[in-house]
Amino acid sequence: MLKLYYTPATCSLASHIALEEVGVVYEAHRVDFSKAEQTKPEYLAVNPKGRVPALVTDRGTLTETPAILTYIAQSFPEAELAPLDDPFEFARLQSFLSYLCSTVHVAHAHARRGARWADDPAAQEAMKAKVPKNMADCFSLIESSMLSGPFVMGENYTIADPYLFTIAGWLEADGVDPAQFPRVLEHRNRMAERPAVAKALAAAQG
Repeated sequence: MLKLYYTPATCSLASHIALEEVGVVYEAHRVDFSKAEQTKPEYLAVNPKGRVPALVTDRGTLTETPAILTYIAQSFPEAELAPLDDPFEFARLQSFLSYLCSTVHVAHAHARRGARWADDPAAQEAMKAKVPKNMADCFSLIESSMLSGPFVMGENYTIADPYLFTIAGWLEADGVDPAQFPRVLEHRNRMAERPAVAKALAAAQG
């Protein structure tokens, strides 16, 4: 059985939603950041990076949201969560996942994880101060040229959608008014109506 290690209000929600979308039976294991469980030997034995998500499969453990989402899409092709038979469209999907992971998530992390990049408290505060602008710039690009609509890739729902939904849910906390991005906000609202999203959110909070 698949085992997902997750923490509420983190990027692990995207993987949680994708597992619900494909309808597979899985176990969800909460990693409590408030107790620093991600740094303890028990969890580091699962994921030495000390982060979430981690997905334990019968062949080993996968980490990093884009990899886990892709694994889910390829393992359950009947769910049609990725254009697996079209190399260009599949690469375009991977491009979007990579942008969320390597650029948007990093911009968000500067508000809370500045110590990863600088020891100087003043430098950390400077990074934090840039978060609203950097996140707004990222979502301006998504709004204008990366979100095809009504879903990320167009008419077809894919693994990109729960990932965008997850990160778009951080905008208010990052000091960004999502009303600036009506297409992103419409996407977020549409996603919130999906049963799999409701199930994943309930499971994450439970």
